[in-house]
Amino acid sequence: MAIGTGEDDLVDGLRRDDPEALAALFDRHGDRIYNHCFRATGDWAEAEDATATVFLEVWRHRSRVRLHEGSALPWLYGVATNVCRNLTRSRRRQRRALAALPSPPIEPDHAERVTERVGSAERMQAVLAAIGDLPAGDREVLALVAWAGLTYEQAAAALDVPVGTVRSRLSRARARLHELTDDQGDPS
Repeated sequence: MAIGTGEDDLVDGLRRDDPEALAALFDRHGDRIYNHCFRATGDWAEAEDATATVFLEVWRHRSRVRLHEGSALPWLYGVATNVCRNLTRSRRRQRRALAALPSPPIEPDHAERVTERVGSAERMQAVLAAIGDLPAGDREVLALVAWAGLTYEQAAAALDVPVGTVRSRLSRARARLHELTDDQGDPS
């Protein structure tokens, strides 16, 4: 497969069961999907797992890949949003199950000495806490438009909703975040 291959060619390659097409799609969009997953989870390791799951799902459902304006990226963001949503639900179930167990003794985690990762994860947790009161649909639109840089049309394609829904959810999310930051001071 050629380096300059268009995404329509990559999608055709996926549909022909060509693993090189998946590799090329990952090379092209893996970083963006990883960043989206990190913003959704607030955790580096979970974002890595989610990104791997996204591309596994792309391979499993390669006959369903959709292009929007010649790009598979909006569809990939939609898959990533669903993967992160499922991961969040699983995490909640796991927390409830663990809450029933006695707590183990706390031991320092030496991996957390990596200051940059811990600092960025803590900052992301603070941001996620600030938007935690938003409805899920509003959070998803905010993540896709404000963080991932999608257009309203691309976000609508990723979430399979009308463009007007994207606009109203984004407006509502921005207004609510403004209220939260006015109530709590600057979250950054």
